[in-house]
Amino acid sequence: MDIDSLKFDEKGLIPAIIQDINTQVVLMQAYMNRDSLLKTIESGKVCFFSRSRQRLWVKGEKSGHYLYLKEIRSDCDEDALLVKVAPAGPVCHTGKDTCWGETNRHSGFLFYLQEYLKIRKEESPEESYTARLISKGINKVAQKVGEEAVELVIEAKDDREDLFLNEAADLMYHYLVLLIAKGYGLEQVIDVLKGRHKTEK
Repeated sequence: MDIDSLKFDEKGLIPAIIQDINTQVVLMQAYMNRDSLLKTIESGKVCFFSRSRQRLWVKGEKSGHYLYLKEIRSDCDEDALLVKVAPAGPVCHTGKDTCWGETNRHSGFLFYLQEYLKIRKEESPEESYTARLISKGINKVAQKVGEEAVELVIEAKDDREDLFLNEAADLMYHYLVLLIAKGYGLEQVIDVLKGRHKTEK
């Protein structure tokens, strides 16, 4: 992005849409001027220009809920910015995740299932298979992942779609349980894949 090519308005401002780089949820919208944009790039913490206070304003300077800069893009007309961030807490001054009152979380069933399994982990092992499996320790969870992987490989050799897809679902479930048991989630795995994708030639 070439700052000199940006089209600031007559007051020297440009709108900035703030998006969580991991969840893709739009968090807020504010304005930047040239100085706040440069400070954002230099510090790694998003800085805006407050129109009401007529000064630079680092988001989170009072609450500690900084927006850590990951990427900035200008739109096709170069008169608006998309700022991708990693938020360190709720973004809205009301305490909500976004200024639109939305919950900042991943969309899609796998992320929903991951959150559901985290809840199941804390339930009684007598009532929850997930809790029971995790209570047996990492070795047992890892063993189940291995068993399900072998069963998927076996079904992949045949043309039984229903059996193959069911084994694939079993493997995915146990894989999520293993991530949760280790204290990780799909987010960290996706970060690794993104890193590999960027370096792949």
